Amino acid sequence: MFARSTTIHARPSSIDAGIAHVRDETMPALEGIPGCIGLSLLVDRRSGKCIATTAWETEQAMRDSAVRVRPIRERVAETFGGNAEVEEWEIAVLHRDHRSREGACVRAIWVEGDPNRADLAIDTYKSRALPGMETLEGFCSASLMVDRASGRGVSCVTFDSADAMDRNREQAAAMRETNTRHAGIRVTEVREFELALAHLRVPELV
Repeated sequence: MFARSTTIHARPSSIDAGIAHVRDETMPALEGIPGCIGLSLLVDRRSGKCIATTAWETEQAMRDSAVRVRPIRERVAETFGGNAEVEEWEIAVLHRDHRSREGACVRAIWVEGDPNRADLAIDTYKSRALPGMETLEGFCSASLMVDRASGRGVSCVTFDSADAMDRNREQAAAMRETNTRHAGIRVTEVREFELALAHLRVPELV
């Protein structure tokens, strides 16, 4: 499974219009593209940072979609009032305890490390990080996307509510420090988002 993420630094005043556009126009347009298996949208209303992620059955399907997706993406960026930055990933891990509900939030952690040790980082995520995450208050699901060529990755952990995410922040940070040290990777950014849309149909990958 593969994913394409589009990061937009939106005008805060345009975020609600952007969410509505992605829900009402972008999602139906993507459903007609072969190999697309859904979309999610994260928004940070304070900073304006928004991330739309599309999932694809194969890397080839993601590549083949590029021409059709480009005008769709440009319209999304225009509605949000910002420029789009695009990244492509392998979905290495996805685990759901239960489906997200209204009010769910996501903590995203960007990391980087030695590309030659990507498998160790993925194994550490599966064997050490996931079991710990499942103990966090409000845990809903977790995913890990990687770019093996660069050694970069991003983990997204979904929680049932902003309150739960607030309360588990210190515990999660302590786990993260231990696990990243074990995997030999470093954290480059941690950010928390509202899960505005959750329509990814990616199967369990652990």
